[in-house]
Amino acid sequence: MSHTTPEASGLDPAMLRDQLFDLWNRKDLQMLHLAALQGFSKLSEPLEALLTILESCPGKQKGRSHTLGHHILMEFQTWIKEHPQVNLSSVSEQQAVALQRRALNLLTDTQPNFVDSLINIYQLNSLDPAILRLHITGLHALNCYKEAATLSIKLNLQEELNMEEMCVPLIVQDKMSVAVSFVSGYSHLEERLVKLLDSWCHPSFCVAELNSQFPRLNLTKQRMEQIQPKMLTKHVLRLMEKFKIDKGLCPNALHKRRLDSLRFLMYKRFVDKGMTEENWIDHVQYVVADDLELQIHLVEMLVRYSCLRKASQWSLRYNIPRYRLPYGVWETQQSLPRALQQISLSDTAETEWESAQSHCEKFYQVPLTKDKVHFVDTPEALERCQSIVLKEGVVVGVDMEWQPTFGCISTQQVALIQLAVSDRVFLVDLCARRFCEHPETIRFIRSLFSQQSVLKLGYGMAGDLKCLLATWPQLQEDPLKMEGMLDLLSIHKKIQHSALSRTHNGPKEVLVGEDCAEKGLSLLVQQVLGRPLDKTEQMSNWEKRPLRISQIRYAVADAYCLLEVYSVVSRNPASFGLPDDLRSISSSQSEMSRDKKLKEKKGKQTKQTLEKEECQGAQRVSPSRSDPEKGVLYGEKPSEDSPPLPPQQLRVVCDNMLQGLGRYLRCLGVDVVMLENTDDHRVAAKACNSDQYVAVPRDDMVGMLKKKGLLPDQDNTDLMHQEEEKHDDILTPKLPRYALQCRWASLSGLDPDTLTFPGGAPIQLHTVPPTLLPRIPLFYICTRCGKVFWEGSHFGRVLSMFQEVLHISDEDNESAAVPITAAQQN
Repeated sequence: MSHTTPEASGLDPAMLRDQLFDLWNRKDLQMLHLAALQGFSKLSEPLEALLTILESCPGKQKGRSHTLGHHILMEFQTWIKEHPQVNLSSVSEQQAVALQRRALNLLTDTQPNFVDSLINIYQLNSLDPAILRLHITGLHALNCYKEAATLSIKLNLQEELNMEEMCVPLIVQDKMSVAVSFVSGYSHLEERLVKLLDSWCHPSFCVAELNSQFPRLNLTKQRMEQIQPKMLTKHVLRLMEKFKIDKGLCPNALHKRRLDSLRFLMYKRFVDKGMTEENWIDHVQYVVADDLELQIHLVEMLVRYSCLRKASQWSLRYNIPRYRLPYGVWETQQSLPRALQQISLSDTAETEWESAQSHCEKFYQVPLTKDKVHFVDTPEALERCQSIVLKEGVVVGVDMEWQPTFGCISTQQVALIQLAVSDRVFLVDLCARRFCEHPETIRFIRSLFSQQSVLKLGYGMAGDLKCLLATWPQLQEDPLKMEGMLDLLSIHKKIQHSALSRTHNGPKEVLVGEDCAEKGLSLLVQQVLGRPLDKTEQMSNWEKRPLRISQIRYAVADAYCLLEVYSVVSRNPASFGLPDDLRSISSSQSEMSRDKKLKEKKGKQTKQTLEKEECQGAQRVSPSRSDPEKGVLYGEKPSEDSPPLPPQQLRVVCDNMLQGLGRYLRCLGVDVVMLENTDDHRVAAKACNSDQYVAVPRDDMVGMLKKKGLLPDQDNTDLMHQEEEKHDDILTPKLPRYALQCRWASLSGLDPDTLTFPGGAPIQLHTVPPTLLPRIPLFYICTRCGKVFWEGSHFGRVLSMFQEVLHISDEDNESAAVPITAAQQN
């Protein structure tokens, strides 16, 4: 197509705009394309005319790509490529600046193509920085914070602007990624952003300070949630590693993460009981380090979770000043014999390779003797390992261990690599002196993972490979070639999916037994081999040498079980719902991409079906007659005239964005688990879901607290005197009328010495403030998890709020209780 030169004629820009607008309304985009190209060639001043058209273009919608203005600009961008003579150098300098200013005023659109095109056509990067800064200030005044930051990045204005003024509004509006893009590439700005976020993690930081600094922000409750310590800590630590910033500049976030880690360790050791004493001590010392405040927190937590003696031992270890000690610790210190003043391990270190009979009956056991386990920590041992592991046709189970850092460092270095073959296991010790740095070690790793003829079995190998890259940075410069890999996680997902498709009752066949606590590889081993893995040593200190027998046994089992699972599954894959060729099951990027496209294609078709199933979900959870407890998850399809489902039979998980909803649902009797910001979604699988409680009168609670050392004797005596005078009527405790769906257990099932229920759950007495005792006559304890509940000060308001839904009368509101029977009292 031939074009006349712009000077040949002078088409009125308004006429061209009206013509294009008419075609746009008729949705004739092909004719619009032709009319635009022809029209641009007839304009006497194309650059000025384009601005005139865009400024008066109707239907402008910020951020939308399907607008007339956006189409016109894209068509002009195409046209100008064939007319390079149309540029700012063809007009006077005064005219060029005037055109640039007009173009700048159009840059409130968030479409990258739109913004980039205007910047390129009108060479806005060449404008006076003072003019550009003034425009950015104007966008800020209009609360267009994202547009201002995006434009600043495109015009390279970051160093001309105030980082805090640009980034704080973005962070508050949950646009952290834009703030990060604003500072990226400018080391001093990166450092300032991270230090700013870290300062907000300090305990004394008050959000009100931001209101005074940025009064236009209008900090709502939802926006304030973006600057809570938990969320900020995640951002600080992520950016600290991304920008390679010194840890010393982030003291508050690191302290917060270590404090959260300490709380987690206390839970794992004293509530979940999933960690040995020795592992717990190793990790506590790593987390607390030389931070006095964390050391004090540790002692305070030990008073609540354990006992005064253990708290006293740790306070002596860290030489904590007397005036910072919790009540009773200093007195206990003075009464301790010298032999008990040091911390000792309560667990007896194992020296035998063979496990106890009870352990063998409960957990998977490796069918190898100790002499079949070989440590590889020298070049000579590595050569012997290679001669066996790298043989053609060998199947190798691969696993790795590293030191847990509880989020203080996101990527750890590998400490131990386990390589299992049919008759032995090699433990490649990367903590051995300089062995990790030996050229032969790295060469062996490259050979192992790249050899197609050696089948490598793993489980969730993405994490292992990430740690490998952190261990050897040279593997990033010269990427590791991956051949002959089979991730059993992909096979496990296929097994789970196949089991789901074969049942109409949800994940009943997937879980092995009711309330299955296993997950990941341990669950797969249980499903295929009959017994789960013992994960007690999973969170060991894997950098400490020598390794304990229990650690070695765990490391060997984690790798060898892969061989046995693969052997069983490959003999009869159809029985597990798998294809004959297990290697065809891949989690490759191409397959994931294909699955994603397939899901998108079916999305519209399945959306209505899913919504229908979700709406029917409340009906499906009606209890079955044969097993009322199981029916909540696997109930039969009800008839159309099924009665409404009581709230007590619903089980709901709310993430951190729905905690307000979760609290209201709990008030209505719904079983709700509320996840914290840092919780993994799999935490939802550990919901207690128990409806059985024990009612504990105040005097029994006082006795329990005193037994655990959580209630000083003097306070106990004073309290009992007060209660004898004021609460003689509590001799017959009462149960709440609003909780008729609950099942009430007897206190006789409680172990009087350990204060644990038959299922092993201890009463969480550390959560009961002694100051509550004068006001609360009756406590309720869950028999499955040991949590303690009571009617708080807001209880009357809650009853009033839900009076109609819970069918509570005014009389109930005043005294919502019924007497406990004699059997319940006993």
